[in-house]
Order: sequence, then structure tokens, then C-alpha cells
Amino acid sequence: MRLAYPFSAIVGQDEMKLALLISAADPGIGGVMVFGDRGTGKSTAVRALAALLPKLDAFRGCPFHCDPKADRALCGADCPARAGGDQVEQIPTPVVDMPLGATEDRVVGALDLERALTRGEKRFEPGLLARAHRGFLYIDEVNLLEDHLVDLLLDVAASGENVVEREGLSVRHPARFVLIGSGNPEEGELRPQLLDRFGLSVEVRTPSTLGDRVEVVRRRDAFDRDPAAFSANWAAADKAIGEQIVGARERVRVTEVSDAVLEAASRLCMAIGSDGLRGELTIVRAARALAALDGAETVSHDHIRRVAPMALRHRLRRNPLDEGGSTVRIERAVSELFGA
Repeated sequence: MRLAYPFSAIVGQDEMKLALLISAADPGIGGVMVFGDRGTGKSTAVRALAALLPKLDAFRGCPFHCDPKADRALCGADCPARAGGDQVEQIPTPVVDMPLGATEDRVVGALDLERALTRGEKRFEPGLLARAHRGFLYIDEVNLLEDHLVDLLLDVAASGENVVEREGLSVRHPARFVLIGSGNPEEGELRPQLLDRFGLSVEVRTPSTLGDRVEVVRRRDAFDRDPAAFSANWAAADKAIGEQIVGARERVRVTEVSDAVLEAASRLCMAIGSDGLRGELTIVRAARALAALDGAETVSHDHIRRVAPMALRHRLRRNPLDEGGSTVRIERAVSELFGA
């Protein structure tokens, strides 16, 4: 199996790495949208993060890698659990790429034509959504995705289930995953309905300093020449991050959010004029996950400050009279509310 590039060896891109860690600590936040240049380590970071996570328990042979601890009624028709099987195996956290040219059948699943023609049996062939269950679904250039696939993803993201009814088939299976999208705004706008579904949004740029650029090339070249040796050098740092995520997943359930912090989140959203209440909900949930990663028992104003740009920048209306971008507007509001 090909080794993933170590997460701790990624140079810079601190906001992107923090957003991914927050989503790993609380997958229910809604995923991450990454705007920026090509070749800045977006897909590398996602695969590196997945490699840090503990392996998943799943029923052996289940095409949906069902969780033995979950409700078995949600499993697909082909799950061994339905036949009384109880063999459990451990699998790596899935990372599934969704190509731009993917058909709807490939995404949601369809009738297995080969078995239908050769044996006369109707059997469901799982799609990308089934493979991504309990893991990550990565969509590069998500802003160029076809509209009907955008609508489909919206439905699945909202319900956590994929429902397929076609060609005499009726299949329902769980499809809960962390959605990671990337794109360049200059190549096309992302539909507001889909953009709003992403919990966090970050911006990445090509390193602008000579030292950072040289270090990126040096590390990548060392990894390509000897992946095992390079990974061994960063194994301790990656292990520490993995343990941090596991601990945060336990602590996030009991991390407290005071009324003062809730009020601060609402004041911030009112100050920048964000629509709806999804901004507040995301800020609070992301701040709680960040506090859990920090090992804190309660969420502080500093946690709100740190997550505010990534939770709100994609939820602001465009202001043609304001020359600053959304990040500048949020930072301005944060400074006015919490001090410089």
C-alpha cells in the first residue's frame, strides 16, 4: 500500500490544516471548502489526515463497510450482517475522489448489469457515496460540478442517507462523510446552495517566501525518493496529532459553551450581516471542536476568534462599496468586538 505524505510534514497552510483537524474532531460540522491555487497540497493534506485516524471496525465483505456498533437496519441489502454474519475487520478511513466527469450512476450506485445479463439477478452495485461512508469525499474543482450532481450531494449531505430507486431496485444505505471541496473562484462560481452546506471555508495560496518554497520542494523530493524513511522521521509527530484527534473526539461531547460565548458568536454574525443562523451554529460547533483539540474544558472567546474567518467568510453577501474581501471584513468585526 502506498504511503501517504505525513500530515505534520506539510509546510505552511496552517488554516487549511486547522480546518481539517476541526472537521476530523467533529465530522458533523459539514466539511471544508478550500479555495486557492493548484498544487498547494489540498488533496495531499486530506489523504495525510485520513492516514492519521484510527482504523474503522466494519463487517467483513460489506460493500458499505457498516459499523458493527450502528443500527444494522441501515445497512445495505448485501451486508453480511443481514445474513447473520458477525466477522469484523479493521479498515483504513476511506478517502474517495469524485471526478468531474462522474456519472450519476457512478456516484449513487446502479444495477449490476453484468450480473443481470449473465445470471438474471438484480443486484445493486454501490457507488462513490457508499465507498465514502465514514470517511472523506474529496471533490476537486467542485465549482465546475454539474448542477444535477450538486443537487444530489445536497440531498445526501442533509439526510446522511443515499436512496436509489431505479430499474426495479430500491436501496437505502447510510452515506455520512466529511465533504472536502476545492476550487479556484476564477474558474467559476460555486452555487450558493452548495457553498452554504460547507461548514468551513479556507483560502490557500502558493508559498510567497523563498524559504518556504525551498522547504516544500526539499521535503517532497525526500518523500518521493524514500517514502518509508521520510515517513519514519515524521512518525512521532503524526502519532501525536492522531492521538490529539482521538482525544478531541471524546472531549468534544462534554466541552461546555457558556452563554457569554454564545452571545459573542451571535454578535459577530449580526455585525457582519450573515444570513440565517447557520453561521452561529457553525462557529459554536467549530469552536467547541477547537477547544477539544486544545484540551480545554470550556470554549473561550479566543476559540471564537480563531474559527470565525473559516466559519463565516463564505456566508457573507458581497459589498461592492467595501474594497476589502470577506476575510478582512470578518477580522475587522472580530477586532471591534474582542479587541485587537
